[in-house]
Amino acid sequence: MPSDAVSDTGSDPGHGDPGPVRTGRPLLATAIVLGVLALDQLSKWWAVEQLPNDPVRLIGDDIGFVVVRNTGSAFSLFQAFTPFLAVVAIVVAVILVRTVRRTRDTLMVVGLSLVLGGALGNLMDRLFRAPGFLRGAVVDFVHVSDFPTFNVADSAITIGAILIVIWAVRADLRERREERDGANAGVDV
Repeated sequence: MPSDAVSDTGSDPGHGDPGPVRTGRPLLATAIVLGVLALDQLSKWWAVEQLPNDPVRLIGDDIGFVVVRNTGSAFSLFQAFTPFLAVVAIVVAVILVRTVRRTRDTLMVVGLSLVLGGALGNLMDRLFRAPGFLRGAVVDFVHVSDFPTFNVADSAITIGAILIVIWAVRADLRERREERDGANAGVDV
């Protein structure tokens, strides 16, 4: 049984608890993924409907909203590989779903769910937007100075990735502290 499995009561199923075993935090993950997906698609709908002929400038030419169609990956790289990028996004989404289901650390669940919601938001563009299935262009519309134009899905992916890095650093620090405490306990014997 995976070490991250917990029972309905939250006790360790390996100690005689006969209750059904659940993993992860499915309600939290589902809420985050659906929330990101809805916000991303609604904001892209707004951008496509309102911005093509009338970009919005908030602070000079540095910050505003303008529609940009991106057939590539982050930073508009790999423009000629849109179908490949769509297939990679599908594979990544499947891996993320499986990983989120097995994860019970709240910070990691939130991070992975943000990444998954963002990946699904951009994948929907690649599947259903022009010029066609697996070749669709992702709608980007947030313009910040010289930074590449981005969208809600991109923001969720970035924030999720930062949370995953924070989780990894925290886990590494905890492991080092436990090793140090274990070594100190052995010296005291």
